[in-house]
Amino acid sequence: MVVWSGVRKFSVIAGAGLGAYLYQHIRPEERQAHASWTNSDKPVNPYAIWDSNWDYRNPKHLVKPIKNDSPQEENRYNNDIEKATTRSVRHIILVRHGEYLDAGETDDTHCLTQKGSIQAKYAGKRLRELGVKWDKIIVSTMTRAQETAEIILKEIEFEPKKVVNCSYIREGAPIPPQPPVGHWRPQESQFFRDGARIEAAFRRYFHRAFPTDKKDTYTLIVGHGNVIRYFVCRALQFPPEAWLRINVNHASITWLTIQPSGNVTIKCLGDSGFMPSEYLTNRIPSEAKNVV
Repeated sequence: MVVWSGVRKFSVIAGAGLGAYLYQHIRPEERQAHASWTNSDKPVNPYAIWDSNWDYRNPKHLVKPIKNDSPQEENRYNNDIEKATTRSVRHIILVRHGEYLDAGETDDTHCLTQKGSIQAKYAGKRLRELGVKWDKIIVSTMTRAQETAEIILKEIEFEPKKVVNCSYIREGAPIPPQPPVGHWRPQESQFFRDGARIEAAFRRYFHRAFPTDKKDTYTLIVGHGNVIRYFVCRALQFPPEAWLRINVNHASITWLTIQPSGNVTIKCLGDSGFMPSEYLTNRIPSEAKNVV
């Protein structure tokens, strides 16, 4: 009986294994599960290949190529490469403005709510705790960003007169999103106008460090949700049309790092864990919309 029982168990196991094998290999191709990874050297999607010269600052693309195989020409080329090569890391930290009132027809009336001011204060405290020495602070010229930056500056050590006010990073419609959404459909002319401006801002601020930089640099940008999300997609070489799939809370922090090689990594995206949960918001308060 013991022997027969063991045989039966073996038969059941063997039968189950054979059934699983046949199910995996005989079923239609479209029902089969495929591995989620690909060969990194030959990805299925050609757009997944990283463009190391995305900022057009790869040293090999900045110097004149070798004209001949003479030692003098080779020395010239190597010296030029050396001068054009950066060795510092560029950190770009982006902060979205705090919650604001969408009241009135002009930007002057779109001021921070009381909650928005508290959010900005928490963001400032968090930035101070990071212990970063800021090389540059860039702020959108829109009222809600200006007020957010003013509160942040009270928390960190940076001279207000050194702040750069930039109209290029004002809020807008960077590119038609995919998939489209029904509740937000700007005119094509707005994408045409805002998209060029926001892309110009990306090219101005997102690039590897300068060869003259002797140490890592830290740039703080206080701006807007749409712009920050578009910047993230562009910097990571994701499809920029995907920007609306990302959500960033008010006064949240996003940190991108650009290596000397041109590689880009993201340390945090829309981080707002430094403020109490009752202050977490990402939309205009419903009672404040279209208030005159």
